[in-house]
Amino acid sequence: MIRTDKTRERNLNTPLWPANYRTGMWAWTFHRISGLALSGYLIMHIIVISSSTAGSQGVNFDKLLAQLTQPFFLALDLLLWAAVLYQTLNGIRVLLFDAGIGVRNQKVVFWGFMAVAVLAWIAGLVLILPFIMGRPPVHA
Repeated sequence: MIRTDKTRERNLNTPLWPANYRTGMWAWTFHRISGLALSGYLIMHIIVISSSTAGSQGVNFDKLLAQLTQPFFLALDLLLWAAVLYQTLNGIRVLLFDAGIGVRNQKVVFWGFMAVAVLAWIAGLVLILPFIMGRPPVHA
């Protein structure tokens, strides 16, 4: 292989260098990262909820719930929603490919599912934003 300035700029054409990733590799990488994040969240959720129920007559749970409904934690719920959407829709995309559907148009299918994910995330943002801003909607 002839090494030029361009190959040095691209880290000697190493396929594992993130600058050389294509859409499919980024999809795979984010799928793994979001899966690990959701697994970590689930473990943390179980530990926090189980430790909060140890108080007498749910006093600890009420304090925890008051803390977890603060705007900071509600904003973190948006990150959780993004991870769930990505993991779900990318998983469906992979299942479709395993069934032979959309294999020739992988990039289009990926970006289509990501557009759906963005729209669903925006819908979640619209629903949770009043709570983050401290003004929950009043129901009649």
